[in-house]
Amino acid sequence: MIVGISCDTPAENKHFRDKFSFPFDLLCDVDKSVSLAYGAVDSAEASHPSRISYLIDADGKVAKVYSKVVPAEHPGEVLADLG
Repeated sequence: MIVGISCDTPAENKHFRDKFSFPFDLLCDVDKSVSLAYGAVDSAEASHPSRISYLIDADGKVAKVYSKVVPAEHPGEVLADLG
């Protein structure tokens, strides 16, 4: 399963998802609690979270952290790690 998480509002996430035809859901983290827990922001006052991806294994544990994500290259990188 793939999900994205953003600090944007539900309306902003829906617009972004529709604009780029993402085949996955974007979850809303408007209070930044998830972003804080995963290190994407340093504080709830941060204006923009870092773009980070986490590969979670079947046991629910973080298998890999992608701390620098280049959107055009990232899907191939993750697929290679899954293969």
